[in-house]
Amino acid sequence: MKKKSAVTFAAINHIKEHSSLYLFITILFLMGVIFGAIVVNSLSFSQKEDLFYYLSQFFGQVKQGRVDTIDGIFWQTVNHNVKYVGLIWILGISIIGLPIILILLFLKGMVVGFTVGFLVNQMGLNGFLLAFVSIFPQNIMIIPVFILITTLALSLSIKMIRRLFMGQLRDPLKPVIIKYFLSFACAAAVILAAGAVETYVSPQLMKHVVSLVGSK
Repeated sequence: MKKKSAVTFAAINHIKEHSSLYLFITILFLMGVIFGAIVVNSLSFSQKEDLFYYLSQFFGQVKQGRVDTIDGIFWQTVNHNVKYVGLIWILGISIIGLPIILILLFLKGMVVGFTVGFLVNQMGLNGFLLAFVSIFPQNIMIIPVFILITTLALSLSIKMIRRLFMGQLRDPLKPVIIKYFLSFACAAAVILAAGAVETYVSPQLMKHVVSLVGSK
């Protein structure tokens, strides 16, 4: 119980200490989502038709159960997200990667916004239902990971910049670096869990929704 209280206390302190960064990063991510949804409207009719054709093919495969192997989906999903988060994590150590970190987070939000916006634009309420079951279950785990790692990466970059260029040498970096490595290990564990959800849960939900939409 004491250990749990200590972890909770540390988490609350961390959020309070970095509250301004969390707010900024969350707003940036939401801006990416909104921008992605807006981009859908800028597509030409032929571009939308082409995308919807490939999407329809995919939904047809889902309905018939002819999707990639379970292992293939799982490792492809995990590999993509670990690499993306890993890139943000590495850029946090590099100092000069600070603006790239923000761009990567914005792009992540843009992809989510574009996917949801396109499905809703083409299929209305049915598209929203498909987006909800195919995107929401795993992203409710992945998005907080992206926001957390981005916050830690920015915080570390700022500390290293202050240390190098402003002569602020009071705070030792070693404990911060150790926590930074541990944060990536925790992020990878959550991504594995999210990959399992995307592999085993989302396709089944999509199959039911696609069957429901197709029967109307």
